[in-house]
Amino acid sequence: MVRARPSMQELIGRRRRAGFIGRGGERAAFRENLDLPPEDERHRFLFHIHGQAGVGKTFLVRELEQTARERGALTAYVDEGVGSVPEALSALSREFARQDVEFKKLDRALTSYRERRHEAEAVAAGLDSTTPDGPSPVTATAVRAGLAGLGLIPGAGPFVGAVDPAQVAQAADRLKRGLSAKFGSQDDVQLVLSPERALTPKLLDELESAASTVPWIVLFFDTYERTGPFLDHWLHDLMTTDRYGALPADVIVVTAGQQPFDRARWGGFADFMAEIPLGPFTEAETRGLLADRGVVAEPVVTEVLRLTGGLPLLVSTLAEQRPADLEDVGDPSATAVERFLKWEQDPARRAVALACALPRSLDLDVFRAVVDAPESDALFGWLSGLPFVDDRRDRLRYHDLVRETMLRLLRRRSPQQWRERHEVLAAAYGGWCEEAAEGVRPDELWEEKPWRGLRLEQTYHLLCARRGTELAMALARVVQACTWEQAEGRRWARMLEEAGTAADDTAVRDWGRRLREALADDQRGLGTVADLLASRPGPDLTVRALAYGLLGKHLVRRGEDAPALAAFEQGLALGERAGLPQLELARLHYGRAIAHQTLENFTAAMTDLDRADALWPDTVEILWERGETQRLAGRPEEAVTEFERALALDPAHADSLACRAVCRHALGQLAEALADFDRALDIAENDLWTLVRRSHLCRDTGEWDEAFADLDRAFALAPDVAWIASERGDAYRLAHRYEEAVAELGRAVELKPDYASALASRGAVHFELRRAEEAFADLDRAIALVPDYGWALGRRARTALVVGRTERALADLDRCVALDAGADWARGRAVDLLMRCGRWTEALDRLAEADRLAVPDLEEERAEAHRHAHRWAAAMREAERLALREPLDGTICLALAVGGCDGQEAARPLWRAAEQLLPRADLDSSARAYTRCFLACALGDWPTADAVLTRILAEKHDWDDLALLAALLTELLPTPGTDRLRLAPRLAVVESARDAIQARYAE
Repeated sequence: MVRARPSMQELIGRRRRAGFIGRGGERAAFRENLDLPPEDERHRFLFHIHGQAGVGKTFLVRELEQTARERGALTAYVDEGVGSVPEALSALSREFARQDVEFKKLDRALTSYRERRHEAEAVAAGLDSTTPDGPSPVTATAVRAGLAGLGLIPGAGPFVGAVDPAQVAQAADRLKRGLSAKFGSQDDVQLVLSPERALTPKLLDELESAASTVPWIVLFFDTYERTGPFLDHWLHDLMTTDRYGALPADVIVVTAGQQPFDRARWGGFADFMAEIPLGPFTEAETRGLLADRGVVAEPVVTEVLRLTGGLPLLVSTLAEQRPADLEDVGDPSATAVERFLKWEQDPARRAVALACALPRSLDLDVFRAVVDAPESDALFGWLSGLPFVDDRRDRLRYHDLVRETMLRLLRRRSPQQWRERHEVLAAAYGGWCEEAAEGVRPDELWEEKPWRGLRLEQTYHLLCARRGTELAMALARVVQACTWEQAEGRRWARMLEEAGTAADDTAVRDWGRRLREALADDQRGLGTVADLLASRPGPDLTVRALAYGLLGKHLVRRGEDAPALAAFEQGLALGERAGLPQLELARLHYGRAIAHQTLENFTAAMTDLDRADALWPDTVEILWERGETQRLAGRPEEAVTEFERALALDPAHADSLACRAVCRHALGQLAEALADFDRALDIAENDLWTLVRRSHLCRDTGEWDEAFADLDRAFALAPDVAWIASERGDAYRLAHRYEEAVAELGRAVELKPDYASALASRGAVHFELRRAEEAFADLDRAIALVPDYGWALGRRARTALVVGRTERALADLDRCVALDAGADWARGRAVDLLMRCGRWTEALDRLAEADRLAVPDLEEERAEAHRHAHRWAAAMREAERLALREPLDGTICLALAVGGCDGQEAARPLWRAAEQLLPRADLDSSARAYTRCFLACALGDWPTADAVLTRILAEKHDWDDLALLAALLTELLPTPGTDRLRLAPRLAVVESARDAIQARYAE
């Protein structure tokens, strides 16, 4: 028969468990809370324990955890071993797994987070090179500002000025699109951009499932004075808002730290939380603990009360040794271990207890490095049972108060032995570092968590052993840690502060404090650290060189490319003088290359990448960036060579395959490009950017079904990504599926209302649908968002042309030329527009300027200018040259020149030849109709001319088409042999229709 109630022995054992006597009121309050349902107004969801070091917070937390487990609760314990919210979630999951409750969904998400988090760096670095073709408005300078706008990249402090908010917003969108293209899954994008928002709902789902199997779930967050700076805001949102979803009501949270709760944040929630301030034991609690250990002699008890002041840790340490008379009791504040050593008769154990305070934590390997004794394994088991040693499952840690006291004693008793022992530990950790580094490339070591932990402890012991000489080395490693991840930087800052305290090294302690305070700020921490270290005075240049590299890296991401370039140059100048290792110099050259690249100084970028490649050869990332730089510089053949070098080292490097495919597409190697795209997608099947770029190839080869299949697949992977909607909409535009284009581009704008490229593309579609007002509205919005958006300016100029807004059209065309000295199309279009308007002086001036600049394909405009000046022979020569390229246009120009010179009869064979060329010309239906009307007038075929003109005027028509027809008919009218009486009224009809449009859209 199963007992429903525990036995007397079990109850007594529980009361004596772990020697915990006292805090009866606090424990009782917690037990009573477990008896209250969540709906009861007396129930508390949050307990916060706070008090000074040594007051017993961790002991109470452990007691409350055991109490909760006895009630059948699922519990988890988190302490300062975590450095970020994702790490805290990982610790919670491990704790639950030890109780046979696996949070598999959360674990998978955490695994994906760890894989994706550092891939974002490469995405940001190569963001320029992953820009989709089409009407993208963001310049290279703004590319990396997105990380700062998303809060991922900390501020760079006073080194840089403020970033233009519009630039940051645009680049933030660019980054989101780049991450979407890289990862394929929006879940992965959110993991990088906002890990708390992506991971916490997974935790809540798991808690909801677990809550159905246990009465309570209790989460314990110890050492909250260290973890609160990055956990408190998250915990507040988790418990008091629906930001992450619903937290099950049968979850209880317990936090423990040295400070009371932040009243500004938690003050309004006193009705669901309970604060437990811990002071020293009461006299009754102290007497109870002593009595439990058999210490009952009143003089001894009185002396313990006087010496300890009721501080639980000291009371427990003294009680554990069961002093029988006053001679056994000394001053525990001198050092807790002296009291222990006095009662412990075994000298080996006394030495072990003291020596094991040197490392910050111990496992058996560390213990053996400290204790050189045959029975060391047995001593390790003994050590783990001491009252001031906390066995945190995989490692032992002394209580901070006891350890600090022991360290002071060791340092003062024998400075030489202090140094020697720390040197031994540093050497041991150094050896383990070397073992952990075996088979790992030096540039990939920081990716290895075991190596990082060993490197951290090695540095701690070096700082303790070599007081005043190793700070520069440690700070250099801090920069490397911060470059890896901010959470890692926090661990290093805390280590520096502890090492400075242990070694009584004020400089080390102060640097640790300053770095810890800076890194507590998720938004600006790394930038502040870079500023602090870059401006650090002193003869050692290594730290400053590395700090400038870190600063430059973050400035590039903020879009502050000129200051970033200056930072990298400072770093390189200092690094060369300091004799930095080749790997670090290569990283600085690589960083400066990225800054040059974003400033579109591709020659300088390649020079730096040459140096990086020479310093650290056979590095895939350097070779890939070389290829990207060549591609951005418009040198696809050279880019292919670099990508092939990268692929020789890593044949499965999907980014190199995809980018080589883009270059091969540009080189017209279509089959090879398709093969590369296919292989890249075999490796990274959900890579959105590769899918989109393969769709570009398919559409260029006329394989529209395949193009839309890729875009539809991208949409299925990322239905709420505005960039994918924009790409699909643009594909519909290019396929002349205009209504579908409007719908899909509209969806892109709904997803991102300030999406300039989607607005511009939709404006272009409205133009094709002859919706001029809607076109102007979208294009005006796009240009307001990005004033130097050349593609949108060109489209607005074209829209202005069709409605006769000549001044706006000329202004936009001139702006296009100003933005791009090679904008020959804009120069030619401006000349043509001025001719249509009869503004010949301006037109001829611009044509002369275009000739001076050797603008190609202006034979038609030159022929017209010659005809206007009656230079018939020159006009005929230009027309003949035009006919070689454009037979129909060249023949019409030649006929006009011959007619102007020799009359219509001489030109008639040419008009007949043009009529025969018309059916074969590559014209849309509208252009074909206008040309047919003009040729009919030139040939005197008035019935055909009237029929076609009537059809033109019955449909929607554009100002520029009517203006061209009117100009040609006006030129034809005075030609000898033309039937002016019949032509004049028809010209008047065309001019009237033209002027009516201009009046309708008058500016």
